[in-house]
Amino acid sequence: MSKVIIRPASLVKQGDLTLYATSLRVSDLLIPNFYSIERLDPENACEKGYQRLLNKSRAKKLADYIVAGQETKDAFLPTSIFIATDKSIPFHPSNNTIEINIDEIGPFNVVDGQHRVEGLKMAAEKDPRVLEFEVSVNIAINLSVIAQMCHFLIVNTTQKSVEEGVAQRIRARLTMAMGVDETPNLPKWILNSVQKGEDEKALQYVDYLNNDKDSPWQNKVRMANDENSEGSINQKSFVKAIKKYILVANNPILSTEKEDKQHKIFLNYWKAITNILGDTEPTVLFKYNGVELFCKFCVPFYNKMVNMPDYKVATMQALLEKVFENVEGDAAGVGHTDFWVKSGTASGLNTGALSKINSEMVKALHKKTDSKTEGEKEV
Repeated sequence: MSKVIIRPASLVKQGDLTLYATSLRVSDLLIPNFYSIERLDPENACEKGYQRLLNKSRAKKLADYIVAGQETKDAFLPTSIFIATDKSIPFHPSNNTIEINIDEIGPFNVVDGQHRVEGLKMAAEKDPRVLEFEVSVNIAINLSVIAQMCHFLIVNTTQKSVEEGVAQRIRARLTMAMGVDETPNLPKWILNSVQKGEDEKALQYVDYLNNDKDSPWQNKVRMANDENSEGSINQKSFVKAIKKYILVANNPILSTEKEDKQHKIFLNYWKAITNILGDTEPTVLFKYNGVELFCKFCVPFYNKMVNMPDYKVATMQALLEKVFENVEGDAAGVGHTDFWVKSGTASGLNTGALSKINSEMVKALHKKTDSKTEGEKEV
């Protein structure tokens, strides 16, 4: 037998977006198959979900507040929950009501308000009186999943922050959807980022390094929404460094090599680094300071490599060894493992100090001019 909910509602039109402003009882929200939450899956972050992880402590605080307010009848939750469906919902203008058949419409996606929904669910488990508690709800209809994801990003960047790693994944997926899937109008600052596609490109680098079985970076990056990862640096920071230092106009391989080869060259670069400095713990090479320095040094290094016969690990390693031998000043020791061990020199460096070391490394890179045969590069 189907479950049908009939509620008074106001029809709201915002451009092509159709919303119903209404209220629902907590008992309605808890009907089986009424809602789902598309959380970003760290194991398949390019394809599944967009919601941040649930903060159970935050939901519990709301639950405790709602339960405490049942005796005094002063529990107050005015902020509306935003749910959406890609289907249509019958609206009856004669009496301003909507008719929701859960078997036909459900489950709704919770676009905004997952902590409120979870808190109300927890409260109802503690006190059955909460089942009659009403909450404000905005229901969007005929809204595709890609459009729902866009609205989640809009809501959480115009009103409150969303974890940047999650936002990077969403912007990357929107970049891939542009011109292929129907997407709603985006705020200018989001649209510009999506059109440039830097998040999508940078994430390809990070995912390649983190997943390749021969990579020194394998499983060392904490992906968005992955609470269980033991990675040494988060996705957000690595992507930011790649966007800032690698995806730049003076990077010679961006215009000469295909993307899959760019990733292999970047992997070879890190293999060469770790062949010299080591990749065993404890080391800060795979933390912020290591990423910041060697991403910053990467493009000058690539520009030197242009005149060399290939981009193989051995060729890169030989050049890096010369740099480390010739480096002076603040960078002395940067080419030794002891420099990078935990609690060593590298641990205490700030951004300014890293910039000085990079400058010394660039000077060392150009101390000698190597005459090499130019030609097609191999990886």
